[in-house]
Amino acid sequence: MSPAAESPFIGRDDELAVLSELSDSGKPELFVLYGRRRVGKTELLQRLCSGSHRAVYFLAAQVRERDNLRAFREALKDGLGGDALLDGIEFPDWSTALGFAAERAGDERLILVLDEFPYLCDSSKGLPSQIQQFWDLRGKNSSLMLVLCGSQVSFMEKEVLAERSPLFGRRTGQRRLEPLRPLATLDFFPSWSIEDRVLAYGVLGGMPAYLRRFQEGRTLQENIAAEILRPEGYLFDEVQFLLRSDVTTPHTYNSILAAVAKGAERIGDIALHVGVDSPTAGKYLHVLRELRLVEREVPITDPDPLRSRKGRYRIADRFLAFHFRHLQPNLSLVHAGRGERVLSEFVAPDLARIFDEARLDFVLDHMRRDAAELAGDEIVEVGRHDGEFVRAVGRTFGGRTVAGVVVPEGTRSTATLENELGGLKSVFGDDPIKLVYGITARPDRVLEVEVVPEGELL
Repeated sequence: MSPAAESPFIGRDDELAVLSELSDSGKPELFVLYGRRRVGKTELLQRLCSGSHRAVYFLAAQVRERDNLRAFREALKDGLGGDALLDGIEFPDWSTALGFAAERAGDERLILVLDEFPYLCDSSKGLPSQIQQFWDLRGKNSSLMLVLCGSQVSFMEKEVLAERSPLFGRRTGQRRLEPLRPLATLDFFPSWSIEDRVLAYGVLGGMPAYLRRFQEGRTLQENIAAEILRPEGYLFDEVQFLLRSDVTTPHTYNSILAAVAKGAERIGDIALHVGVDSPTAGKYLHVLRELRLVEREVPITDPDPLRSRKGRYRIADRFLAFHFRHLQPNLSLVHAGRGERVLSEFVAPDLARIFDEARLDFVLDHMRRDAAELAGDEIVEVGRHDGEFVRAVGRTFGGRTVAGVVVPEGTRSTATLENELGGLKSVFGDDPIKLVYGITARPDRVLEVEVVPEGELL
């Protein structure tokens, strides 16, 4: 049994169902799967390969083309049940290797996964053209399901999926794998309190590889100390590894992210903090937005969002935000073995804010995906709102306003809520549909949502 099959498979059932549907289609398939490192692509593909069909899973390495071809030959031999014809064969190129796979597959489905496809392209110049030629001449009439997978998002989008790519028009499907939804992350820690499970999401976000590093046998704070706040921790250098893998000048991106984490929201403020001009800051922010590490939010109440000057930048990844708020400013202490001090003096006092931000993510995710029935219409636009009570605002397909309300702890007066709802009515011209959200202690219903009847405040 593979390592992926031994661990619980959490939060990817829909994606696996789509891939399984393609594997059962009876037609040749060329699927492109990509997404950030640690997001769960390899585990998803290994689950696919452990299904009912014959499968070859090949993980490319940063070695010469000949070495990858030899390793592929061994993976192919294993996937084909020890095919003796592969003994002693040396594939001269990938066209020949893929052609051999298609020939030996015959009329029975063979899933063929090339993971870390960008590594293959580094050592095999013109590989997309070779695969295009193979697909046009042999692949599209074969029983193959060929999956190209990669972690370098920009490469996969520009060199594999874009119109200029030789493979353009050949794929039969594609998916950018995103971090898990907030609710799905709670299943990683079933024995913890709901508050600690929400906080774990607030620290780690939706990256499965990060969530698996936290052990249920430790407390949340013990996990933070062991995995993040010491140089030996798995997550200690993770952000720097991520940046070195995806960008060419990590030091500048570090400064940009640090500025945003510290509260610089406008491009001018970010540029001033980093010491560059605004156009230069804009170029770096554009790359970070493409990587979905940073996002620019325009208030939903802005009448002209495309040309709005009210856009604010924020770090879109929970773990990056934690890293730049708590680890990066205290690296000297952590390197000196004072991680426990960082935890007690800087992290623990901030847990209430981390919980609040995480809860808002749960609210926004529910409004985007699951609130249509409660609102009586599809919600087509959702955004954060700066109210004390109204934390999120949405607009339905029919033009109604939806207010996502979170009642602050200890609040008794509702005058502020009335003012906030009145402000929305003055902008949109209608009384908002009110959805009141709360985090419960019930594992079966963590996020509680109540529709407030018209004419009532709460």
